[in-house]
Amino acid sequence: MRNRIKLLALLLAAALLIAGYIWIGSYNDWNYIIPSRSRKIFAIILTGSAIAFSSLIFQTITQNRILTPSVLGLDSLYMLIQTVVVFLFGAKTLTIVQSNLNFAVSLGVMILFSAVLFHLILRKGKQNLYFLLLIGMIFGTLFGSFSSFMQMLIDPNEFLILQDKMFASFNNVNVNLLWASFALTVAAGLYYMRFARYMDVMLLGRDQAMNLGVDYDRIVKHLLLIVVILISTATALVGPVTFLGLLVVNVAYQFFDTYRHKILIPGAMLISIIALTGGQLLSERVFEFSAPLSVIINFVGGIYFIYLLLKESRAW
Repeated sequence: MRNRIKLLALLLAAALLIAGYIWIGSYNDWNYIIPSRSRKIFAIILTGSAIAFSSLIFQTITQNRILTPSVLGLDSLYMLIQTVVVFLFGAKTLTIVQSNLNFAVSLGVMILFSAVLFHLILRKGKQNLYFLLLIGMIFGTLFGSFSSFMQMLIDPNEFLILQDKMFASFNNVNVNLLWASFALTVAAGLYYMRFARYMDVMLLGRDQAMNLGVDYDRIVKHLLLIVVILISTATALVGPVTFLGLLVVNVAYQFFDTYRHKILIPGAMLISIIALTGGQLLSERVFEFSAPLSVIINFVGGIYFIYLLLKESRAW
């Protein structure tokens, strides 16, 4: 009952923040404000929910609360895709100008890369999950190095256009992409329902879960596919937000003090929506667009990540 009250409190806080975001600075120009800010709020809810959902699943699989799906290298791969397109074809190429095509290419490449990686690595033995994380980190570093190298070679004017892709932005989200992302996110959520009843048991670890009758390896593969679809969709829609998942999931664990995923998942999603809406308000009303939302989130998330590392080191 206490956790349900906390969920209701988070829902109320999110609703108030959303209402405040739409109302503050509107000057009663509702014909323009409602469509424009509603699109941003829809993107915030969608992205925040997808990142929180995927991060919580990923931490359950890896049994590590300081890891996020970004260790698979998808954020770096997204930036590599954008950089390669600008490097080879120029900033005005159709893939960059047409956001629909850019979204489809980015999403398709990220999912294909993950599918190939999973197929090659998650085939034998129980330690392959950790090997997968190691390979993902190596690929992420490799993609980041290639991106940096090409960014130094391209024209400075084209780099300015490319720079917009480096930070998550909710200011110019395509409505068509919102509906496509919504469909993918809902499909991933519905597919997750097949495995929802196993999540609390999987938190105990591979050996304990298998002793309790869970087909652990098969479920991990399906859950990783869900994680990749969610994080790829969010990244292709608005850009990379590295530390958001780490931040909101750990806050959810501390706020609810429970292991039950039916509480943690909606709680983490609401905390994520609150963080993004509040961050967008700060970005627009306090910093006057001089500090992108992703910079604010990564700054707070980076500090929190250091805190978690120090906390874990004391526990050891």
